Amino acid sequence: MSAPDFVAIGHVTLDRIGESTRPGGAALFAAVTAHRLGLSVGLLTSHAHDFPLDLIPAKIEVVSIPAADTSRFEHRQDTGGRVSHVRAVADPLTMADVPDDWRGAALTLLAPVLDEVDPMIATLFTDGAVGAAAQGWLRHRAANGLVVPRVWRSPERLLQSVQALFLSREDIRGQEDDVVEWFEHMPVGVLTADRDGALLFVNGERYEIHPRAAREVDPTGAGDVFAATFLVQYQRDGDPWQAAAAAACAGSLAVEGEGWSAVADRATLDAALADYARNG
Repeated sequence: MSAPDFVAIGHVTLDRIGESTRPGGAALFAAVTAHRLGLSVGLLTSHAHDFPLDLIPAKIEVVSIPAADTSRFEHRQDTGGRVSHVRAVADPLTMADVPDDWRGAALTLLAPVLDEVDPMIATLFTDGAVGAAAQGWLRHRAANGLVVPRVWRSPERLLQSVQALFLSREDIRGQEDDVVEWFEHMPVGVLTADRDGALLFVNGERYEIHPRAAREVDPTGAGDVFAATFLVQYQRDGDPWQAAAAAACAGSLAVEGEGWSAVADRATLDAALADYARNG
């Protein structure tokens, strides 16, 4: 059996926001993005029986590692931004969990939400490009369940195995100098900054990516949409600046609806990218 075009690895989640609970997780947002952009997609994850798999687009191939619990988060907005608590965590994802026939995937995105993805998984995908949306390695759960930052102490082996690293401004507070050093030692790095756009690092050189204006409804998953779109577009065009522009458009489009309802298909993204270029 042939590998999917795009593999996403990380926990699916059940996210409580206000009075509603809906499925989420960085890997799921990335998988939906790649699917809507026309790729065949595999999603490696772990969850309990209570996760609503029927809500995931049917053409996404899901490999689930059974767990006693599904990863559950509670989110609320505070003056300083989003505050999150973890209520349950599914099982870790290891190298042994990756299907053998997926290892030839052209694109892979490691997308942990809370340190559940073994970084060494990156070494399995030797035939394609590997990206890492690293947020989940830079945070942990405090005793009361609060999600708090942590120092990412040993990224070296991962950085040797990935072609693109994606982080957000919120992820790296207190580690800014380290992040610049990481980006200097890999082909592509992106630091997203919400409404302020993003910084693109290509072989250590820094470039500013200006934002696309959006009518924000729900910011959940925007960074994951950005990362997946970047990988897909970079593979398509071979141009990191064009890939970053496409990713900026895709991320801004995604926030205009709840959950992944506004994640763009190829035609919508191409139209937004053309308009972005005209107004750049």
